[in-house]
Amino acid sequence: MLKFISFGSGSSGNCYFLFTETDGLLIDSGISLRMLKRYFQEYGLKTNLIHQILVTHDHADHVKSVGAISTELNIPVYATQAVHKGIENNYCVRRKVMPINAHFINKGECLVLGEFHVTPFFIPHDSCDNVGYFIEYQGVSFCLMTDVGHVTDEMKKYIADTNYLVLEANHDEEMLSNGPYPQYLKERVLSENGHLSNKDCAIALAENATQKLVHVWLCHLSEENNHPELARKTVEFVLNSYGISTGRDFMLDVLKRKTPSDIFELK
Repeated sequence: MLKFISFGSGSSGNCYFLFTETDGLLIDSGISLRMLKRYFQEYGLKTNLIHQILVTHDHADHVKSVGAISTELNIPVYATQAVHKGIENNYCVRRKVMPINAHFINKGECLVLGEFHVTPFFIPHDSCDNVGYFIEYQGVSFCLMTDVGHVTDEMKKYIADTNYLVLEANHDEEMLSNGPYPQYLKERVLSENGHLSNKDCAIALAENATQKLVHVWLCHLSEENNHPELARKTVEFVLNSYGISTGRDFMLDVLKRKTPSDIFELK
């Protein structure tokens, strides 16, 4: 059975784990190796279950520990050439990915990693490059889209085709407008290469979700410009206006910024 855990989701550190009894993919490495080992121990998991690391983009909250985790546990790291270069140049990544563990991927090209079929695809964001991942395992599909400037037509197709979806709901537009961020940062967040608002996240779901969709997790919530219940209620309100009801049409959960989630079974 396929299972999913979020170990952290937000600017403090992003890290997700998709796994079976015999294989596992770590998506992003924004938490420390020490914390990762502790979480695995608490869940009764072995770190040798991590067979590959996938990287979405090169911002520190997604990659600050990728070199340490990869080197310590001898795990290959898969990312686009631009993202690997961004990691190498990122001063927040103190331990770099060893060349022997650096593997290059291309957007739109499916690759087989152990038990998984993985297709990276472009997501607009103000990083060197940014990808989402569409992952298939024995007829079950899982998709992760984080740090989303805006929803592209390609992303809409993946939303329509997935069973399990992790999608950014970064900020409430009113909280951001009235919040403490300086104007340039507000403009960056709101730009076409910034972050996805609660409302735009909800619209993307409402307009593209199909009967295939089983469960949605809202990810990468801003600490200053959002709140878990606000994100949930905003998304549910918009979905209701389209005649979609969470709990009936699909499940909806909000991933926590600094603490692990439950273990979700993806059937």
